[in-house]
Amino acid sequence: MILEFDLVLVHVDEKPGFYARVEEISPDVKAGWWQVKLLVLTFPLQIFTWILDEEQLEEMPFTMGGTPLRIERLVSPLEEDRRRMEESAKPAKKEIPADAGQKVVSMAARRKK
Repeated sequence: MILEFDLVLVHVDEKPGFYARVEEISPDVKAGWWQVKLLVLTFPLQIFTWILDEEQLEEMPFTMGGTPLRIERLVSPLEEDRRRMEESAKPAKKEIPADAGQKVVSMAARRKK
């Protein structure tokens, strides 16, 4: 899901169109819709405000004026490397044997009774 301050790539006609930073996401008058303010990283900088629903914020394709669009969240390669390092540093889960938790009954102790 795309959140405030995420960097995004907006695909136009199924091709990369422009980069933007999500400045603000606020609820729209219609339930389930959001006003998304984008700082478009062009020269000069521009601010777009689009009204999008939940699916569109989850990177699903949509159309605007008949033009196919899709917003893709960008992840820094540094963040990906850090996430991989954290996952590899986690200790491997120990497998619990199928008979774990079962009591061992001594047959010798039972015969003495």
